[in-house]
Amino acid sequence: MAMAKLVCVLLLAFLGISMITTQVMATDSAYHLDGRSYGPGSLKTSQCPSECTRRCSQTQYHKPCMFFCQECCKVCLCVPPGYYGNKSVCPCYNNWKNKRGGPKCP
Repeated sequence: MAMAKLVCVLLLAFLGISMITTQVMATDSAYHLDGRSYGPGSLKTSQCPSECTRRCSQTQYHKPCMFFCQECCKVCLCVPPGYYGNKSVCPCYNNWKNKRGGPKCP
């Protein structure tokens, strides 16, 4: 009986600690990778060409990628880190859809 209570207390303590650490991690809305911060409004429009060059550097469809990336960057003021994916860092960039309902931003 005493062992069951001890196990329950330890489980509750572990659950509480994990919830606290999750909340602390979720409060930081800007992502920090490679010493830079990413997130909504983290860029100026003058930074869009260089960020889109980085984002589109490894695609075989460079011109359309650059066109749409710069259009999205100028509106959202954000370009996700990396060459592909990571769009959850920039909700505006992630949620902008084309006429057919597909993603507009690369």
